[in-house]
Amino acid sequence: QYVRPVCRLTCSSVPATSLTITAAMMRMMLWSLLASAWLASALLAGCSSVPEAIRHAPETAVTLTEARGAPEQYRGATVRWGGNIVTVRNLKDESVIEIVSRRLESYGRPLEEDRSDGRFLATVRGFVDPAIFAAGREVTVRGTIAGSIEQSIGEHRYRFVQVAAEEAYLWPPRVEPVPYYYDPFWDPWYPWGWPYYRPYYYRPYHR
Repeated sequence: QYVRPVCRLTCSSVPATSLTITAAMMRMMLWSLLASAWLASALLAGCSSVPEAIRHAPETAVTLTEARGAPEQYRGATVRWGGNIVTVRNLKDESVIEIVSRRLESYGRPLEEDRSDGRFLATVRGFVDPAIFAAGREVTVRGTIAGSIEQSIGEHRYRFVQVAAEEAYLWPPRVEPVPYYYDPFWDPWYPWGWPYYRPYYYRPYHR
């Protein structure tokens, strides 16, 4: 009766170089896990620095579309709106930020999307530096509706809802993810090949 041999792969049967590569792969995996943990903690720290008035939506949500349709009806209503900055106009004692409205995440940050309900003006007490509150930056404000005003966008007359902002939070720039390329033909065990890439019992097949 023929008995099929069983070969156990041990560290002594694997070249030292292949073990070195395995250790290097383990270190890379460890660094990846540490980097992921650091990124997660940074995101949590960033969320914790957002003012509470920005993180939490008012109990009664008034949309920009509703306010544009009846600005006097919603005068004095508390809103939390945000979007992308168009311009900043500095007056003597206050600054007016023109914002393209975007929908907000649950914690208050504007969504990255092409749709918008329109534009609104947020009046902030004091000086707002246009070099910091630059065009395109994301901002979220919380305050009360103070009416509306008609102004021009180019040659088009447009009615802006005005918000007396009690809080204006400028979001940090988004970090673009670094693409990772995976080579489907990469073999960490090359050039040793079979059977060193089989870290388990190998049973040769015989008829």
